Amino acid sequence: MKFFVDTANVDEIRRINEMGLCDGVTTNPTLVSREKRDFEEVIKEICSIVDGPVSAEVTGIEADEMVKEAREIAKWADNIVIKIPMTEEGLKAINILSKEGIKTNCTLIFSAAQGLLAMKSGATYISPFLGRIDDMGEHGRDLINDLRIIIDNYGFESEIIAASVRNIAHVEESAIDGAHIATIPGTLFPKLWSHVLTDKGIQDFLNDWEAYKKELGR
Repeated sequence: MKFFVDTANVDEIRRINEMGLCDGVTTNPTLVSREKRDFEEVIKEICSIVDGPVSAEVTGIEADEMVKEAREIAKWADNIVIKIPMTEEGLKAINILSKEGIKTNCTLIFSAAQGLLAMKSGATYISPFLGRIDDMGEHGRDLINDLRIIIDNYGFESEIIAASVRNIAHVEESAIDGAHIATIPGTLFPKLWSHVLTDKGIQDFLNDWEAYKKELGR
């Protein structure tokens, strides 16, 4: 399973990348706006840090606007992926861009039908939003399962990015259910590698080692 860091903060990206855990990055207009920096500058810096795909989202609403933006953004780096919302116009744009060899990430997917349409339009990645589905009283992992079955049934090449990941369970369930990728906020990573019993075990070892040295008179 691949991990994409869901942030536009280059410090978070560098930290995760140094551990070999960053297979790519996803951003959106909200994440970029928090950095108080130029959009193009931020995306280019992220692309220089990360070898894997970096999703940069268009802001146009109409297909021609999205395509125009996408063609320009795609020139910034070889590992750019264009993030496009699941709408009728978005599907048109994805279809055009896929035929031009520009990789796309269809975002804001909340149903298997939406995911299926994105696959058929040629999306490189599809992003079902687990946390927001859970907020509706439904189960996001059910959608991951359904999308995986569709891909396996028909041989679509689109990869599932488990998005709107908020907790450890989302990451674990996405891996178990066959999502190709989980896009994880930088702030969630420490919770993944931390555990109270791990901390206790380390402290116990240190205490035992100190006691051992005292017994030896060191």
